[in-house]
Amino acid sequence: MSFALGLTGSIGMGKSTTAQMFVQEGCALWDADAAVHRLYSREGAAVEPMREAFPEAIVEDTVSRDALKRIIVQDPSALEQIEAIVHPLVAADRAVFREQASADILVFDIPLLFETGGDAAMDAVACVSIPADEQKRRVMERGTMTEAQFEHIRAKQMPNDEKCARSDYVIVTDTLDHARAQVQDVVRQIRAGMADA
Repeated sequence: MSFALGLTGSIGMGKSTTAQMFVQEGCALWDADAAVHRLYSREGAAVEPMREAFPEAIVEDTVSRDALKRIIVQDPSALEQIEAIVHPLVAADRAVFREQASADILVFDIPLLFETGGDAAMDAVACVSIPADEQKRRVMERGTMTEAQFEHIRAKQMPNDEKCARSDYVIVTDTLDHARAQVQDVVRQIRAGMADA
């Protein structure tokens, strides 16, 4: 029986880097963003249902995220339709991973874990965290979005303090070494608990 650990955290907190640290400790990783990427790619499970609902979102037999963004800007109610197509497919992808993974700890990297109620399916949740000013600095340094876009994304996410309060573990990602030490500690605690069970 494996242990399901939800890994969450707001934009720019270092979640992807932390997820890889869990992999280095022998955990299996399921990444929600990567799952969506698979579903949107050529012959992905989301392509045909999306073509039916939003033909303009299909570019070269793949779902274009940019096209979807434009559709949502023009018609905010389209988001619900898109989610109704994508969420069940993502859940199915996650279920297949859960069935096939052989590691003792399965890490589920899900940015909106609490917002979507996904924490209910986890044995425990770890949240990555850094102070808000450092978060903003990291995101702005990437050069991929404007300050307004960043604030818009942050506004849609549950406040960091609330995520941390609802999590079983908080991993502070101020430095790589500190983050790695905390990941190793979380893995140690989970494995010790499994051995006692």
